[in-house]
Amino acid sequence: MLLDLTIDNLGVIPHSHVEFAPGLTVLTGETGAGKTMVVTGLRLLTGGRADASKVRTGADHASVQGSFSTEGLVDGASHAVATLAEDAGAELDENGDYLAARSVKATGRSRAHLGGRTVPAATLADFTAHVLTIHGQNDQLRLLSPAEQLSALDSFDPAIAPLREAYGESFSAWRAAVKDLKERTEKRRELAQEVDRLEFAIGEIDEVDPQEGEDAELVETINRLQDVDALREAAEEAVVAIDGAESVGGFGGSADGDASASSLVGAAGAALTGASDGQLRELGNQLGDVAAILSDVSGELNAYLSNLPSDPEELDRLLQRQQELKALTRKYAPDAAGIIAWRAKAAKRLESIDTSAEAIEELKKAVASHEKSMTAAASKLTAARKKAAKALEKAVTGELRGLAMPKARIVVAVDSAKDPQDFARDGADVVELRLAPNDALEPQPLASSASGGELSRVMLALEVILSERRSGATLVFDEVDAGVGGRAAVEIGRRLARLAMNNQVIVVTHLPQVAAYADSHLHVSKNVGDESVTSGVQLLGDDDRVDELARMLAGMDDSATGRAHAAELLSKAKADVEGFSPRA
Repeated sequence: MLLDLTIDNLGVIPHSHVEFAPGLTVLTGETGAGKTMVVTGLRLLTGGRADASKVRTGADHASVQGSFSTEGLVDGASHAVATLAEDAGAELDENGDYLAARSVKATGRSRAHLGGRTVPAATLADFTAHVLTIHGQNDQLRLLSPAEQLSALDSFDPAIAPLREAYGESFSAWRAAVKDLKERTEKRRELAQEVDRLEFAIGEIDEVDPQEGEDAELVETINRLQDVDALREAAEEAVVAIDGAESVGGFGGSADGDASASSLVGAAGAALTGASDGQLRELGNQLGDVAAILSDVSGELNAYLSNLPSDPEELDRLLQRQQELKALTRKYAPDAAGIIAWRAKAAKRLESIDTSAEAIEELKKAVASHEKSMTAAASKLTAARKKAAKALEKAVTGELRGLAMPKARIVVAVDSAKDPQDFARDGADVVELRLAPNDALEPQPLASSASGGELSRVMLALEVILSERRSGATLVFDEVDAGVGGRAAVEIGRRLARLAMNNQVIVVTHLPQVAAYADSHLHVSKNVGDESVTSGVQLLGDDDRVDELARMLAGMDDSATGRAHAAELLSKAKADVEGFSPRA
């Protein structure tokens, strides 16, 4: 439910804050007062296109902010909203509501926010799809499209959703098999060439047989070999300094016969450990530790020397191996690990390519099997839709006859394709709403038979029927009552009031018969100054409602007769609403 709406610098509205109540809220005002800007603001919150021309003249940006409560939504919608908000990083405010916002700069750039986080406008659209629906003149035109009519039928019967999902899975499997078969038969030559390339590449890689991390090890080993003499000399000098010349086979050592570091440190330690002073003994122990460290270093140096390559041909062999690996990295991947991964991927692709007659025959059988499953799923879906179509046309016809179309009837035609090649992702069916003025005339498609007023009533009737399966949502109707009047206008008001028993309904209207049924009445007023035009929105009390209804009736807000007529209209509407029973 929409709790409140704040608009800044949008069209003729410099600033306005409106709180919305449950039930039916109507929005009225003179033509050009700014009612459309309220709906425009709501459309921005639904992720609609940002239009820089809507920014108020002289302002650098316009902004819209709305608070939404998810209490009362059906479980599925509530869970979907919570999941989407969590994925977007949105957080509830201190009241447990979601704050949605949109700003549009005069340059045309826009930004969207949800729950304190910047999000794409598409995220706002996904979020509001579960809590806010706007019906306007353009939305009526969308009702004429087969896709919208199919969607309306599918949403009427909950049993259709799992059948549609099952069909979708079968359809996807069939399409994938058909695509594979077509590729293997029509591109047999190209696939054969691809097989040759893959086999050559895999053979080339297997001949070299790279190991993961081998290229890095080669670099390290080659560097060591290229500098082996200097490395050996440095290690031997260190060993001589620690242990003496004899420790490396008589090579090294100093010419003047200086004692080795290990012997000198050992002698120093021995001299101190036998002293009577504790401090000297401690220093002697530390020297013992130093001698142990020198011994460990000496051992590691000797091991290093023994591991240094001594084969003069080893360097040439490793350089050749490095060149073989580089030849592969130039073709397939930047390192040995990448080459191994590329080979695995190529082997998998090679395994999937089989253009033999046996493979083609197996694939044809798979296509036939998937087609059979898809056709069976499509038949179940079609049967469910045709059953639902009968119930929907009966329900909508009943609503229309209560909307001053006493002899009209709606037919929900379900035409099904027979050839699987003509099946679509949503099934084998095309749904078309057809309208007949009476039982004697043949129903005709809405697009060619319905006037603007009739189309408005058909959409309202559909919305009333479909809303039986949801609650807690906000439905906005932007002058969908255009082109109707009299008794039809009264019935539209009654239907909207009934619709508002389970959902929040906001209606922009010029009809006093509709406005009289409102639980809350908002008035948009315009003030034309010498240099600017401003509009504001205010909630009307009972007396002000009578004045506004009198103005809407015939511009007679200053007439006692007009006010009396308006008061009577308001009183009858209230009595009518009080007589409603839940989902009546």
